[in-house]
Amino acid sequence: MKITELLKTDTMVLNLESTTKDGVIDELVQKLDTAGRLNDKADFKEAILAREAQSSTGIGEGVAIPHAKTAAVKTPAIAFGRSKNGAEYESLDGQPAHLVFMIAASEGANEDHLQTLSRLSTLLMDESFRSDLIHAESEDEIITLIDKKEKEKLGEEETEESRAEEKDTDTPSILAVTGCPTGIAHTYMAADSLKDKAKEMGLSIKVETNGSDGVKNRLSAEEIEKADAIIVASDTKVEMDRFDGRPVLVKGVTDGIRRPEELLTQAKNGEAPIYKASGGGQEESSGDSSGRKGFYKHLMNGVSNMLPFVVGGGVLIAISFFFGINAANPEDPSYHPFAEALSVIGGENAFGLMVAVLAGFIAMSIADRPGFAPGMIGGLMATTGGAGFLGGLIAGFLAGYVVILLKKALAGLPKVLDGIKTILFYPVLSIFIVGMLMHFVIIEPISIFNTFLENWLDGMGTGNIVILGLILGGMMAVDMGGPINKAAFTFGIAMIDAGNYAPHAAIMAGGMVPPLGIALATTLFKKKFTKEERDAGFSSYFLGAFFITEGAIPFAAADPGRVIPSIIAGSATAGAFAMLFGNGLPAPHGGIFVIPAIQGGSPWLYVLAILIGTVVTALLVGFLKRPIRS
Repeated sequence: MKITELLKTDTMVLNLESTTKDGVIDELVQKLDTAGRLNDKADFKEAILAREAQSSTGIGEGVAIPHAKTAAVKTPAIAFGRSKNGAEYESLDGQPAHLVFMIAASEGANEDHLQTLSRLSTLLMDESFRSDLIHAESEDEIITLIDKKEKEKLGEEETEESRAEEKDTDTPSILAVTGCPTGIAHTYMAADSLKDKAKEMGLSIKVETNGSDGVKNRLSAEEIEKADAIIVASDTKVEMDRFDGRPVLVKGVTDGIRRPEELLTQAKNGEAPIYKASGGGQEESSGDSSGRKGFYKHLMNGVSNMLPFVVGGGVLIAISFFFGINAANPEDPSYHPFAEALSVIGGENAFGLMVAVLAGFIAMSIADRPGFAPGMIGGLMATTGGAGFLGGLIAGFLAGYVVILLKKALAGLPKVLDGIKTILFYPVLSIFIVGMLMHFVIIEPISIFNTFLENWLDGMGTGNIVILGLILGGMMAVDMGGPINKAAFTFGIAMIDAGNYAPHAAIMAGGMVPPLGIALATTLFKKKFTKEERDAGFSSYFLGAFFITEGAIPFAAADPGRVIPSIIAGSATAGAFAMLFGNGLPAPHGGIFVIPAIQGGSPWLYVLAILIGTVVTALLVGFLKRPIRS
């Protein structure tokens, strides 16, 4: 398939109006939608922005290639935008972007589509080709230029394949692996950049690509054994254990694009460190350029894996309350066996495992598979010992770093013992160390602190409680699913675990308001939203009702200066009123499903708190946003 089968004149904007990254993305998304290439404009834009959040697709040299692979794409396509003055795009070299190609791959895109889309990214490495595109005078001329360049590229690939067949007995002196989260553009740009520079330097190289169409040009065991060095330029998971004992240079995919000569020189000069495998199978390349590293990355790994237990268990508990608040208690007159079963499944089992799962996956994020068992056991000890959620967090990080230290301590053992490290030494020693520290050092003081915190919250006056609700509710809207949102949500779960249900009532109210407020704004102020935004706004009623704060992200991303302050104000208001009305929520998730479970206040007053926050957000958005120009 040719590039020009995906890039048509009706998906080109030769004179981009915007000079900002967000504006450029908006223009090209709109162009694709107008041309009928998208199923859902808002979802596609959200996928584009999610990729940008991992690392900017402004690759430098005046080029940006935003891309996404999502079900929001109806037909695989490419949109082209040109800005002769340049748009600020957070490019790797700090230069403005003049050429922007937006790649839209459908979730079920076939291999031909994916190869064609990736081929475009490699063509843009040629400076003269970029110059020709900038100076082209019409859409048809651009099509002609791309056709000509693509034919040259395909001819070069055929020549390289022929040479490779003639030299199939040669082992490359340097190997490389490239990969990026989406696997469409950066993966292949890094591969071509390394290959082109290696050719200039007279080096023999083979590059394995980990793209969205799978692993291509896979490195063989013989090649790995004989190669002088291996370069891993990847921001996603690749198979690393196969490189055990070999010199490996681990970098981000953008390093492969921008700094190929530096990487190849380091590899050639023997400056790559010897890689030590963990025995965990697949490991994430440490060259992640997204910035999500350290504490936050490990915590989010634990929280994301814990959420199914929180959501599933919470909703089942809420359903049990439909039979009566005490219907799960066999000694209560309202007792119902089905309510008891729901409570046992959701509360005793799902919630009983919640903290252990959190700790286990935090530890696994730090130390790979060997961290999972001590993390789970430490988390379970925290639950049964009264240390609760905070104890589970400590157990997860403790287990992860204990395993890291054990790996270093046992690194000098004879290689013949490598096979039993992961099945004997690591689990026995790590579980022993973590268990002893939890039992004798950590559980008791954390349990005492939890009791103090619970008593302190119980003793707060009305004014202080309202301020706490204001803060927690507002935090839920600051980044809608990001670290601040998750910090508030995590605090709420910890308080539920400690027996104080009021903070989480404010948190869920604050989390429901952003999509509900946006939905109401699109209903009341139709002239300030496009048809696509109004359609997305209708779906936000359901997202908000189910406590899915992320439903407001597309609107916030499109107009952050007006939307984000509006939703923070509404969420903070809802949180404050929930506290003022004395509401408490024992179920951590579920939205409208768990409102009947409200304790310490009327469920109707809790609904009123949410409605007040929703109206505040809607009115502020309607007041601040400008009407859509016809």
